[in-house]
Amino acid sequence: MSDLGPGGLQDFNRKLIDEFRANGGKVTGPFANAPLMLLTTTGAKSGKQRTIPIVFTRDGDRYIIIASKGGAPTNPDWFHNLVAHPEATIEVGTDSVEADATITAGEERDRLFRAQADVMPNFDEYQQKTTRVIPVVALTPRN
Repeated sequence: MSDLGPGGLQDFNRKLIDEFRANGGKVTGPFANAPLMLLTTTGAKSGKQRTIPIVFTRDGDRYIIIASKGGAPTNPDWFHNLVAHPEATIEVGTDSVEADATITAGEERDRLFRAQADVMPNFDEYQQKTTRVIPVVALTPRN
């Protein structure tokens, strides 16, 4: 996706979000068969609501997301937002739920990363591209 050019990723995400919401969580294109959610966070600095599409796996009741940023040397903005404001809204299919984010560590982080990389091998490639340990976030729905 890095070849989208200036503003390209934002436009791509906006169209993907619109398609997701218009079709009950179903999308076409490169994410047609991927487990995709919409993640809404509160901006760490701006305080504004930010929504992005992101792939996920499940660990029991929790939704697991990986802050890979395609193997870039820095973490994605949404990760910084969750560190500052660990409350989020997630949309999966037609369901929308409030969730609390936890940054995983140690063996739990490694287990959850491995589980997602086993299903989506590109995450192993992303880890090989960077020297940072890519964070893994668990989103636990509120009751």
